[in-house]
Amino acid sequence: MITGDTRFAASGKHSTVADAAEELTEKATYRNYELGDICRIYPDVSTNELRIRWELMSSAPKGPSSQRFTTLPMGEDAGVTHDMAYVTFACGHKDQPDSSPDYISAWAEATVRTRPEGDERPLKNAYATLAHSFALALAKELNCDDNGGLKPEPALIPAT
Repeated sequence: MITGDTRFAASGKHSTVADAAEELTEKATYRNYELGDICRIYPDVSTNELRIRWELMSSAPKGPSSQRFTTLPMGEDAGVTHDMAYVTFACGHKDQPDSSPDYISAWAEATVRTRPEGDERPLKNAYATLAHSFALALAKELNCDDNGGLKPEPALIPAT
């Protein structure tokens, strides 16, 4: 749906959720803003690159980073546009009750941003689903309490 292609090749040996979780765990000890890529997808027939990445933040989100995002009721914060989506979740651990949780955002975004003609909802839903799937897989891999507060399915109806 996002790229218009049906085949993809692996981005690299270390383009897995487990590798992203390991990198996040190493960087979380610094408690600063960090970011990293999990993969970039280059379809055969498009110049559009789909980038899947994460951000580690030092504090809870303070709302959408831009007015252009439609807010979705997922995790701590979530938003979507016609060319990207993010889902932020809190990753706490029962075995560390006195520590504050890490706040992690999972992103899915295109590097070539062309606005689609017609109904944007299917494309927005595709981006939001991809960002949610990555966030949930990352929360599970990091063993976050309650899967970071993420439900098994994405919430695609905008928050009011």
